[in-house]
Amino acid sequence: MLCLLVCSLVALVLSPPLASSRTQEAQPAAANRIRVLLDTDANNELDDQHAIAYMLFNGRVFDVEGITVNRTRAGGDITQHYAEAERIIRLANLHGRVPLHRGASGSFQEIEGHLNRPAYDGDAAVRFIVERAHAGDRRPLVLLPVGKLTNIALALKRDPSIARKVRVVWLGSNYPERGEYNQESDPASLSYILEQTDVPFEIVTVRYGKPDGTDAVRATRDDIRARMPGKGPRVSPPVTGRDGGTYQTFGDYSVALFERIDLNGNPPSRSLFDMAAVAIVKNPAWATARRIPAPKLEPTGWIDRPGHARTVIVWEKFDKAAIMRDFYESMERFELVR
Repeated sequence: MLCLLVCSLVALVLSPPLASSRTQEAQPAAANRIRVLLDTDANNELDDQHAIAYMLFNGRVFDVEGITVNRTRAGGDITQHYAEAERIIRLANLHGRVPLHRGASGSFQEIEGHLNRPAYDGDAAVRFIVERAHAGDRRPLVLLPVGKLTNIALALKRDPSIARKVRVVWLGSNYPERGEYNQESDPASLSYILEQTDVPFEIVTVRYGKPDGTDAVRATRDDIRARMPGKGPRVSPPVTGRDGGTYQTFGDYSVALFERIDLNGNPPSRSLFDMAAVAIVKNPAWATARRIPAPKLEPTGWIDRPGHARTVIVWEKFDKAAIMRDFYESMERFELVR
């Protein structure tokens, strides 16, 4: 009996603890999650907010390193973009757990000459992007800018070595046609990335009014009224929205955002451009990707360069039904990022 007791105690001491077993079981799932850092002009309209929530509600898929913000010509100053991103983080019940940093108000050309100074426009975001790119993780970091490319271009210029550690998936451009809001907000940052870096670069096309860009990934006001009330974690205290109302779920804030914005298209609706960019990182099967020689951006528009050694990926032909179905399912059965 004594031997049995002693042997049992020895076996207990030498056996790995249960917590260790759970950690080992969790490791494959963690290794398969996608490291992502979202860069956004969050207060611009309403697609940024839905992209942030969709990302934060997909904890089985994403490891969110953080969020950086920038200022474009709509949505107020950088503090307003920061405040709107912070609202969505609070509505996801993740305040204090998802890093959030202010980025550039100005353009790449205005800032690039100041990168060696102790402080410059956008320095907090640039430092954070570089830091997370160099983090001790074998998984590459997906930089997911859904606004202008200023913060990303500045980070690549500040430390070119991060180019081999990141993948840039940019929501922007009407390629091959000219124009588009994010592109026009800082064309020099796009040109720098295409001409002066070799970072893996992907263009998630917008293509206003066309069926094959993210403009086609749309929600009607009736869709949102029917599907979104009460969706997401219920938070306390309530969060004050940019409209002055108070909200305890992201779903209720989504409804308010749609109530206060002009609709367009037929039927009247609003594109969730930025959310679609997050979606194709989650599941590349929801769009078509093609690799092309990197085109050159001129003031007159895009110039194709057949045979050019630098290549980029262009995303188009988005599966609106699959993306919107997954968006609503993610709102209904959310799993917050860790």
